[in-house]
Amino acid sequence: MPAATIHPSAIVDDGAVLGEGTRVWHFAHVCAGARIGDGCSLGQGVYVGNHVRIGHRVKIQNNVSVYDAVTLEDDVFCGPSMVFTNVFNPRSAVVRKNEYRHTLVRQGATLGANCTIVCGTTVHPYAFVGAGAVVSRDVPAFALVVGVPAKQIGWMSRHGERLDLPLTGDGEATCPATGERYRLRDGVCEVIE
Repeated sequence: MPAATIHPSAIVDDGAVLGEGTRVWHFAHVCAGARIGDGCSLGQGVYVGNHVRIGHRVKIQNNVSVYDAVTLEDDVFCGPSMVFTNVFNPRSAVVRKNEYRHTLVRQGATLGANCTIVCGTTVHPYAFVGAGAVVSRDVPAFALVVGVPAKQIGWMSRHGERLDLPLTGDGEATCPATGERYRLRDGVCEVIE
């Protein structure tokens, strides 16, 4: 894989670690303490803070700020202009840098355009947050959530297809794109191996 590609208008501070094949586009800023994996894409106007960890093959679309205390695992998608926070109760006149709440976005999750992820939450693997949603509590694996505040309305496959499963109870479904099988038991959705 080739070395990281950095657009001339981007700023990557000394000390930042960028994996092979990662691309940093126009007017992005990556701070010194950031750690970014292989094959990532940081779109125009993206900001990555010092205390941020980003896995492999993560796509961060234009105008997203990934603030300190945010971790993005492998294969996460951050849609255009979506928002992370790191202080729960900010005030301009009150310094709360020692009160950052950690946000974790697990492998394969999708965060839709203009959604907001309130700090202190975990978006579990392959969850799908719809455009404009406001996530203020943890999102289960494979869950589809939308709205303000975000509410679960369904289940999604690893391929990003809607699964024909009930919200609660038990069931089985097949991803219409891949044929991969899923099982819902006691509110937990998982791939049938």
